[in-house]
Amino acid sequence: MNKITIGIPKALLYYKYSELWTTFFEELGCDIIISPNTSKKILEDGIKFSMDESCMAMKIYMGHIYYLIDKCDYILVPRLKCIKKHEKLCTNFSALYDLIHNTFDKKIVHYNLDVEHREDEFYAFTTMGLSLGFPYRKIVRAYKTAKEKEKLIKSREIAKQKSIIASSNKIKILMAGHPYNLHDEFIGKQVEKVLEENNIEIIYSDKYDDKYLEKEVKKISPRNYWTYNKEIIAAISHYQELVDGIILITSFPCGPDSLSNEMILRSVTIPITNLIIDEANSDTGLLTRIESFIDILEERRKSHE
Repeated sequence: MNKITIGIPKALLYYKYSELWTTFFEELGCDIIISPNTSKKILEDGIKFSMDESCMAMKIYMGHIYYLIDKCDYILVPRLKCIKKHEKLCTNFSALYDLIHNTFDKKIVHYNLDVEHREDEFYAFTTMGLSLGFPYRKIVRAYKTAKEKEKLIKSREIAKQKSIIASSNKIKILMAGHPYNLHDEFIGKQVEKVLEENNIEIIYSDKYDDKYLEKEVKKISPRNYWTYNKEIIAAISHYQELVDGIILITSFPCGPDSLSNEMILRSVTIPITNLIIDEANSDTGLLTRIESFIDILEERRKSHE
């Protein structure tokens, strides 16, 4: 069969599942094109195809979809409803497929992930691979290889972060939030740049070993049922005694974050600031807030010396 080119938007869940997705399709023999880092044009294009009420992260996602339209055979758009029993995800993730399908005239490759209805990740990926015409055994091998690589990369990132915490004497700030907020060029990367310029050691909430997740979550929010928000809360609970301060990053407006963030702000025992980013944010205003927060941490450290 001719090689299939899969387009992957570098937005939303890309920052959580990129290794899994890219390795899976590479092992199947597909060509992959990933949209570039978010630019002003990508954001502006996304706004044109978005409802005013959409969060900034969703507007960015729409811009990345538009970028890929004429560059591939299929665009990957997963539909995620439930990845842990008795928990929920933001409705945007279960609506993605229908939203993109009804907005753009482009073939989509997708998988459904809903463990409440016995559609786990293995079933989802094998079904997706079969829809593209690949043999079952090849799909299974590709998925297993992708999962192994995903696990290896995450373990390396966690080990690297532990080493930084143990060895660095610099001020350490935990950047906490969804991976698509932490690592997108127009959201978290502008925060990251300011911290690096001020010689701050950055720790990320998505680089966290979640084997104690349920125990850590209960320290801050015992009844939270939003899966991705629980991951953020657990990381904050784990890292707050190991860093000097926390910057909580949210793309405006986000329903699950607005609820979880309130619990976090009330429970955390070290300095914390909440940055809510939208397309109208002023670089100068953001810079001032971050630098003021750094000043607080520096004075606090001096007072404890």
